Amino acid sequence: MDLINGLRTFARVVETGSFSAVAREGNTSQSAVTRQIAQLEEHFGVRLFHRTTRKLSLTDEGQDLVSRARHLLEEAEDLEERFGKNNGAAVGLVRIGLTVGAAMLLVPDFTELLRRHPGLTLDLVVSERADDLITERLDLGVRFGQSEDSSMVSRAVAVLGYAAVAAPGYLERCGAPTHPRELADHTCIVHESGPDSAHWLFTGPDGPVDVEVTSTLRSNNALVVRQAAASGYGIAMLGEPLILSELRTGRLYRLLPDYTIRERQVFLTYPSRRHLPQRTRVVIDFLVEQFHTLESRLRDARAWGESEATWLV
Repeated sequence: MDLINGLRTFARVVETGSFSAVAREGNTSQSAVTRQIAQLEEHFGVRLFHRTTRKLSLTDEGQDLVSRARHLLEEAEDLEERFGKNNGAAVGLVRIGLTVGAAMLLVPDFTELLRRHPGLTLDLVVSERADDLITERLDLGVRFGQSEDSSMVSRAVAVLGYAAVAAPGYLERCGAPTHPRELADHTCIVHESGPDSAHWLFTGPDGPVDVEVTSTLRSNNALVVRQAAASGYGIAMLGEPLILSELRTGRLYRLLPDYTIRERQVFLTYPSRRHLPQRTRVVIDFLVEQFHTLESRLRDARAWGESEATWLV
């Protein structure tokens, strides 16, 4: 039997908890996956899973094997990267978990990365929620905040701010707030990104101000919120990278210039391995470079925006 391929299938069954899920990933049948596991059990002379109609769980021998198999698979992957026919080139698939906003920002940069490394393939998995890297088969994730999984590496790459914004049409029609508390009298658009999405926290001359806004329009997609704000419907709170071009073109204006809004730290999250594949290292290094560039662009935009892209009452 192909021991490495069998161990790889076994590890994925453990990670997903499902024979059928692994079959779908590999575009094969569930019986073929079951047969591979049976061959492994016969090869080692042990039972790897307790199977019931509702649950799949590891035996003690299965638990021991999967921990050893993961180390072996990492070593096999590293050997292929170092000594295979591509001689350590960035070749193969890298699956990246991204928010909608991050994906929109980074797609032009990713096309440049792919031009540099023609053997590289990127699969962008876009979601507003933080994905489980193992279950989703992600090589790395770009997320706000550190991973709660201690087995993962969380590398801080940027600190990004937010801004309250509105379109000229809305501001001409309704005026601009001069204090965060005045947002209660305005139409607001809420980006549903967590339990505190409707709490907008500002810091200004009078200290922190926590405003709970009401809204008749909400979305869990930041691009939808941006579109609604740009159409003139109301005031939105959005991450600065997502509104950079809108501020430049005057489609949106930054409000409440005397107040700062919470900043959030961006992390690259990836499995803690002794040997990351070359393709993943290349993508990580590229993302670190791009986020540093983005921070610099945002600093310049804030300085420019104080006089050019802020709606002054």
